[in-house]
Amino acid sequence: MCADSTAVERVILARVDSTMAEAERRLRAAPLERPIWILAHTQEAGYGRRGRAWRAPFGNFTASLILPLNCPPQEAALRSFTAALALRDALSSYLAPDALTLKWPNDVLLEGQKIAGILLQSHGIAVGKQGHLVIGIGVNLRHSPDVAGLEEGALAPIDLFSVAGQCPDPETFLDQLTPRMAHWEAQISQQGFAPVRAAWMTHAAKRGQVILARLPNRDIRGVFDDVDETGNLILTTPSGPCAIAAADIYF
Repeated sequence: MCADSTAVERVILARVDSTMAEAERRLRAAPLERPIWILAHTQEAGYGRRGRAWRAPFGNFTASLILPLNCPPQEAALRSFTAALALRDALSSYLAPDALTLKWPNDVLLEGQKIAGILLQSHGIAVGKQGHLVIGIGVNLRHSPDVAGLEEGALAPIDLFSVAGQCPDPETFLDQLTPRMAHWEAQISQQGFAPVRAAWMTHAAKRGQVILARLPNRDIRGVFDDVDETGNLILTTPSGPCAIAAADIYF
């Protein structure tokens, strides 16, 4: 992805089922050679990790970035870190930066509560083959979801307006986010994961504290020690270090 944000195309929709679904439709319809943002002011059937519903009332930010990539799938997956850093940078325009932390693998927290989430879906990404990564982003700008629908142990949501007393409209927030996404994409494309990992760890939530990683077949509890060079979460457990590639994390 080019660091020049003017090279990125934009599609602004009044209403859509899901920006992720719209991205899939566009990828099926025609080959895409440059990044495209798809933003919807109203999303009727949004979803997050593991198909969980993502509620997005009018005024919140709901968008997906289609990113052409030619790299192994495990490298494409590291874009969850670049997206989180870009989101934190954009939100820092409206909030005290110290109030924002990053939760592995794909959330941005404000004062310890969830303000933004990230979802990655790959399309045709393989070694030596041009593919696409779709990065879905939801940000609670003006509204927070109803806590009544939260699963047990999940972090409570929070919105920008309730803390800052003001918030941008979604298109203005996209103006803030686009160059920051381009910056971090340039970092990982040109310098690899190391500088991205170092920046992400600077803002990592709960480092050095006991957290719970919930896998499909078991739970692992341990001290959040690090993120390794492949993006795995490293927990220190009574039986030694444990590397986790994917899990739901609970504090």
